[in-house]
Amino acid sequence: MADRVYPCDDSPPQTTEFKPPPPPPEEEEEEDRAHHPQSPTKLADPQSKKPGQPPPGTYVIQIPKDQVYRVPPPENAQRFERLSRGKPSRSRCCCCLWWFLSFLAAFLFLLGLAAAILYLVFRPESPDYSIERVSISGFNLSSSGPISPAFNVTVRANNPNNKIGIYYEKGSSVNVYSDGVKMATGSLPVFYQDKNNVTVVVTSLKGTGIELASGVRTALATGVSKGTVPFNLALRAPVKLKLGSVKTWKITVKVDCELTVDKLTASARIGSKSCDYGVDLW
Repeated sequence: MADRVYPCDDSPPQTTEFKPPPPPPEEEEEEDRAHHPQSPTKLADPQSKKPGQPPPGTYVIQIPKDQVYRVPPPENAQRFERLSRGKPSRSRCCCCLWWFLSFLAAFLFLLGLAAAILYLVFRPESPDYSIERVSISGFNLSSSGPISPAFNVTVRANNPNNKIGIYYEKGSSVNVYSDGVKMATGSLPVFYQDKNNVTVVVTSLKGTGIELASGVRTALATGVSKGTVPFNLALRAPVKLKLGSVKTWKITVKVDCELTVDKLTASARIGSKSCDYGVDLW
């Protein structure tokens, strides 16, 4: 009787191989040097060294701190100087601005208070002016040559103030125009007008070698034929006011009048007139 044969696995038995742990880097380097004595030695990384130790081949020079100077380059020297001076603090600027505004407000308040007191004490009123009479000569419209007209203008100045006198200073001017062309010029005399006073002044105005355009000459001739020759009179007079014993600064009085006369002779009469008044305080 034959023995029973059982099937068996032909694969070799599995065995667990034991591997020793890898040697540390230093041992590996020693082992490599042992097996390869001619191989070059690996240099250490300079960054792996401890901080504070200079790399090989360098020199360390120690200088006292008080002897180290930092000089800015030339292109930044001006900026460095500006920054080194520093800037004023914001609070200081705000304080200066507050004081300035306070001073300005106080000054304006005192100025307004003084003006109010002066007004209540003196009760100032504006003077008024009018043209009373005009005498004309020197107009020869029949000739085409230049003319030399002359005007004698009577000006009436009324000062209605009870406590203010008026000084009429040098530098005044009185000009007469016709259709925008200056015909004659003159000035007012220098005088003092007392308070609550009416003064009548006669001023002489002259023009020399006035060339009239054909249109202006025609308009004057037409006005003479109709009995209404228009003229414009502009008066500028620098004055000073007398408030008690005090004289003010110069104030410019301005008078602009539009008037018509019936003829261009010494016996001319004013047909209509309209005057505007103004004052320049400065």
